[in-house]
Amino acid sequence: MTVEEKLAVDKFHVDEEFAHIDVDKEGDAAIIARLVKLCPAGLYVINEDGELTFDYAGCLECGTCLVAAGGTVVKSWNYPRGGMGVEFRLG
Repeated sequence: MTVEEKLAVDKFHVDEEFAHIDVDKEGDAAIIARLVKLCPAGLYVINEDGELTFDYAGCLECGTCLVAAGGTVVKSWNYPRGGMGVEFRLG
């Protein structure tokens, strides 16, 4: 089973009122490149214009971006509010 197939089994309860991760899209380019490579859900993407796009909706809540950013590009990181976030389905 591929990573994409495994991720497709998970269910996400997206909190439209509270983004649990706040990102500085104008931050250090080297740190942004690191986040693009390390996020297991692929939420950090550089678009055709060379700008960072980010969507917290598919977050696996692993904290990789928080650690990899070292307090720079990721301005704040919290777990989603109760009942929200990822629901892992190990199918």
